[in-house]
Amino acid sequence: MNADNQQERLTIGFYIAGFTDGEGSFHVAFEKRPSVTLGWQIIPEFHISQHKNDLKLLHFIQKYLGCGTIRPNHRGNQGDENQVLVVRNRKDLTNLIIPFFMKFKLRSSKAKDFEKFKTILALLNKDCHKTKTGFNKIVELAYAMNKNGKYRKRNKHILLESSETIRQTTKTK
Repeated sequence: MNADNQQERLTIGFYIAGFTDGEGSFHVAFEKRPSVTLGWQIIPEFHISQHKNDLKLLHFIQKYLGCGTIRPNHRGNQGDENQVLVVRNRKDLTNLIIPFFMKFKLRSSKAKDFEKFKTILALLNKDCHKTKTGFNKIVELAYAMNKNGKYRKRNKHILLESSETIRQTTKTK
């Protein structure tokens, strides 16, 4: 494929959006980090997964989008033969991924997840995550994504309560 001509670029863009509807996700992870203001690092991620036999397709999408890394889907699971294109860099998410999906609209339920993801990135870029109110808003939005957090390992109340405890501890010092 030669993405130099405008019509082909549009076709490829719509293809990648459709592919993302089936094989992609927008996700926000929370990692315990005592060194950050409220004790939790917020990690926004865009993923597209594919079986290792179709790794060439992930490389094509990576090149087209101009960002991301490709790695095994579940590094510790030998039975998982999928690879995943992951974009975690906040600048790439803000400047490349968000504008891409604003131009090439998602058609599945992932469109609603994308809108929440976009809002979370905007809050992060304004440093809202450094306040209890902003952090809690991000948690609520993140847990409303991907089937209302159905597959999350951690209950959101742990994050909300933990941020309150850390905020109070910081205040009394």
